[in-house]
Amino acid sequence: MIVCVAVVGHQNNPLYIQSFTEADDALKLHHIVHCSLDVVDERVNNPKKSSSTLNETFLGLLYPTENYKVYGYLTNTKVKLILVTTDLDVRDADVRNFFRKFHAAYVDAVSNPFHVPGKKITSRTFAERVSTIVKSFGLSSGS
Repeated sequence: MIVCVAVVGHQNNPLYIQSFTEADDALKLHHIVHCSLDVVDERVNNPKKSSSTLNETFLGLLYPTENYKVYGYLTNTKVKLILVTTDLDVRDADVRNFFRKFHAAYVDAVSNPFHVPGKKITSRTFAERVSTIVKSFGLSSGS
């Protein structure tokens, strides 16, 4: 189950953070998202030697905690998309599919002529679309 998604700007400023749990966990999830930015910066600044990772936007599993797994995605404009899930056995294909949809929703939101680049995303349409994507996460997998 996805418990939190976030969009973080290229200067590590939060553009959108949504948690899907009780309010008590929201601060802890914000902390986990913030800590994951260090791992993203480390992977971006110190890429593996293989050339395929240089063009890869999906960063994969950033780090697991006791209760959560944190995945990352980096756009071409250095905006980071973060996913926090409680599922311990998530397939990479499902996570890649989620990020593909999440990135498309983000692009649509910032393409709005009334959106100011670098400012928080306040669009209700974006929030509803993200909620729909989160609810559909993992449903396509044939268990």
